[in-house]
Amino acid sequence: MTQQASPAQSPTQIPTRGGNPSPDSHTGEVEPFEFLGTWDGPVVATSIHTGHALRPEVQELMDLDEDDRFREEDPFTHLIAQLVPARVVVNRSRFEVDLNRGEDEAVYRTPEDCWGLEVWRGGELPADVADRSLEVHRAFYEALATRLDELAERGPFVVFDVHSYNHRRDGADQPASPQEENPDVNVGTGSLDRERWGDVVDVFNSTLAAQELSDGPLDVRENVRFKGANLARWVHERYPDKGICLALEFKKSFMDEWTGQPDAARIAELSQALAATLQALAATLRAHA
Repeated sequence: MTQQASPAQSPTQIPTRGGNPSPDSHTGEVEPFEFLGTWDGPVVATSIHTGHALRPEVQELMDLDEDDRFREEDPFTHLIAQLVPARVVVNRSRFEVDLNRGEDEAVYRTPEDCWGLEVWRGGELPADVADRSLEVHRAFYEALATRLDELAERGPFVVFDVHSYNHRRDGADQPASPQEENPDVNVGTGSLDRERWGDVVDVFNSTLAAQELSDGPLDVRENVRFKGANLARWVHERYPDKGICLALEFKKSFMDEWTGQPDAARIAELSQALAATLQALAATLRAHA
């Protein structure tokens, strides 16, 4: 699992299948996750569902059509987060291991685990393959804990848990889901102690909503579609006095969720809008130090 600095990727270089992770020189496999940028500030962005790669033994067993798999991943969310100085990018697909679930349910074994999708050839994933996937889950949280422990020693911090969600599930030629139930950005705070950290959440929400994009301000609302899952719970349980995790679900208005084609201009706007919250967040966090 590499730990390196990486420049922000230009929107004009956006590939059609997630990021451009480099394979490990010894195994030839894509690194499961990377820690990028500079970690001297109080805000970290994670993109734990942006990955599309699979290690070879998982790829061989995969029966799910690649386009269907890509539609259920969160492609390009690492680019929405690219202007946050400290970043975590997961290169492997959630269909290998879902880092936003607890270890006991992080590997999809049956259709009931993943929206009714038939994922594995023969209908079953061998136990030894699942065990090796779970090793990635354990390694990720151990490595993230090391980084966040260092941040917590310096004071309160915020984790942007960046995701995306589909809003045209009825089909490419059908109307999008209603705006009143599908904000541009859903801020999940279900496991957060809002009595303690409510001012941090409010500053983030108001600052992001105040950003003017080419089609107007963002519709930013809290806990409308999603309330956050395992990563957010883990942060809040491990760092109750220091850690704030905002589970950010960006509606897939930045891509065509059926063809997989990204909208480079929209991604750039969202990236800039998210980065515009950093200064206000840092000031609010200082009041909690």
